[in-house]
Amino acid sequence: MRRNFVFGTAVSDYNFTGREREIKRLLTAFQTGINVILMSARRLGKTSLVKHVSRLLDSNEVIMVFLDIFSCKTEYEFYNKLATEVLKQTASRQELWLDEAREFIFRLAPKISISPDPNSEFSVSLGISPKTHTPEEVLSLAEKIAIKKGKRIVVCIDEFQQIGEMEGSKQIQARLRAVWQHQEHVSYCLFGSKQHLMSNIFLNRSMPFYQFGDLIALEKIPTEEWVEYIVSHFADGNRTILREQAEEICRFVDNYSSYVQQLSWILYTQTNEGECVTDEKVRQAETDLLNVNEILFMQMVEPLTEYQTNFIRAIVSGEHSDFGLAETRETYRLGSYSNIGRLKKALLERDIITSENHIITLTDPVFAQWFNRNMMI
Repeated sequence: MRRNFVFGTAVSDYNFTGREREIKRLLTAFQTGINVILMSARRLGKTSLVKHVSRLLDSNEVIMVFLDIFSCKTEYEFYNKLATEVLKQTASRQELWLDEAREFIFRLAPKISISPDPNSEFSVSLGISPKTHTPEEVLSLAEKIAIKKGKRIVVCIDEFQQIGEMEGSKQIQARLRAVWQHQEHVSYCLFGSKQHLMSNIFLNRSMPFYQFGDLIALEKIPTEEWVEYIVSHFADGNRTILREQAEEICRFVDNYSSYVQQLSWILYTQTNEGECVTDEKVRQAETDLLNVNEILFMQMVEPLTEYQTNFIRAIVSGEHSDFGLAETRETYRLGSYSNIGRLKKALLERDIITSENHIITLTDPVFAQWFNRNMMI
């Protein structure tokens, strides 16, 4: 059954909209073996974009490998995840492993679980450690398989900022780049959800991944494109929404893709077939969106100090720079001038704020709306 709006997971086909320029740029990069770094704020659809483009590729020429390393806290946890997904997503059930894979795992006792259902996936557990493999062996695996198969491989790594939080991060990054930059049959698409950590990895001249590939900064989808999408999807469900109401959805969530989908879905479910959306229902859907996310937002603010909470109040009140001014510090009770830097650092690390060209904003527009309704005094 077709879903009119989708959130909380990658979208595709009917639920994917816009991004024509980004699609063309990514498609060309994947076909020609150019490394890509995809950067944006949370909830703007990075994963959806990458998976959408992957479906446009000829699988006889390019193999796509996807992995999410959010749970990886150490270097060898990452190597296990990388090797497992490369082997799993490049081997057929009949092959299980290529010659290169057999050479790679002969020092291990891999656990392979295969369902009797021919259409189901199989699971693999490798147990790679410094005693079994060097980093270079793991990082070269995809290249060996690509050469053997005579195809190009694109390895897409989500939550790549986790590499930046590992112990010895700079040395790990140096090892990755030292191997990956010389591969001719494998390219990499690296993206993550914590923008300040991704910026440090890829935009800092002193870091190994500086200028590693084509850097694509993903912007918000324009309101006019979202309006067309929302109006048409309501119509497909035999419901009517005015363009002005669709614009209000975009305004309330600042065009953040996941939230546009979520708020549209809430409003869609509150509107019966054959009905027209009312302004009252739009306002109710906005309130419901805040209520649905309230537990998450409460978890965000509960650990904060009074100064940190006051800093957020200043942002919600319209302050985005010059926090060190005596008048601003006094108005919002931010403490001493030297305290401002500590507040910024703490909130950046929690991914509550973002800083671009010395302008500070909240990373989550719906959190901003919730904070404005519930935490302003």
